[in-house]
Amino acid sequence: MTSGDEKRDLLVVVTGPTASGKTALAIELAEYFDTEIISADSRQLYRDIPIGTAAPTACERSRVFHHLVGVLVLDEYYSAALFEADALAILQGIWKKSRVAVVCGGSMMYVDALCRGIDEMPSVSDAVRTYVLRLLAEHGPAGVLAQLQILDPDYYETVDRDNMRRVVHAVEICLEAGTSYSRLRTGQAKKRDFSIIKFAIDRPREDLFARINSRVDTMMSLGLEEEARRAFSMGNYNSLNTVGYKEMAAYFAGKMTKDEAVARIGKNTRVYAKKQLTWLKRDSDLIWLQPDEAVGKARLIIEKCLRS
Repeated sequence: MTSGDEKRDLLVVVTGPTASGKTALAIELAEYFDTEIISADSRQLYRDIPIGTAAPTACERSRVFHHLVGVLVLDEYYSAALFEADALAILQGIWKKSRVAVVCGGSMMYVDALCRGIDEMPSVSDAVRTYVLRLLAEHGPAGVLAQLQILDPDYYETVDRDNMRRVVHAVEICLEAGTSYSRLRTGQAKKRDFSIIKFAIDRPREDLFARINSRVDTMMSLGLEEEARRAFSMGNYNSLNTVGYKEMAAYFAGKMTKDEAVARIGKNTRVYAKKQLTWLKRDSDLIWLQPDEAVGKARLIIEKCLRS
């Protein structure tokens, strides 16, 4: 949490691994403090894939206004840098009505971009973006990774190679800047003129995994297969290179059965949750809440911050 001598606007971040209960907690807090929610989810931005991204439902969005949900078409480019700029602008509007604003999501790069800022990077030209996307389409992830290894061997050794969106972005920056992505990353936090409280729900691993399995079953019953077919009929876009849609694509291509695809979605979602937890455990500012007391304890902490 940051603080100053004068009372400042407050950013409440509700983050955590997938299926941990972020949306429910964020809505409860936003309702209580009569404010709005900014989604920090890199896939909920896209309007044609609400089931597979577990986007807030129409009922949930009727309770609290959500920003940055379903605002992009599938082939539209977005990044953590764009999120930082968009979220900061949205916050100014929210804080004209309430001292509290809520951000909810598990895209850790987006959360960090908003709370800490990210290094200034060159804007990626259409020519460079088209080149890298063509490289991905023609040579697959291995081709883009090979390019990154040449352009920035240091970042190649540390990047999550399963996160092709991040790999693609790094290659774009290298090509646009004419230098390695690593050299442009300082890791220094920007000074923010608002206070920040970050919460996550601390669920036992077996409970979290059971919730993930249940969520996958729910997604299938809601029509994930049909949603994925419609999305892929529009194009094989990078926005679909994510858990849920990758496995459905393999099923559609005859590479696995439907049951195998569903099981793989559950497995890959659990792996993703583990990666999120690893990231979160490094954040000493994060307040972990027990599920049965999350709402009440979070309210007390927020109210204390507002009084200070």
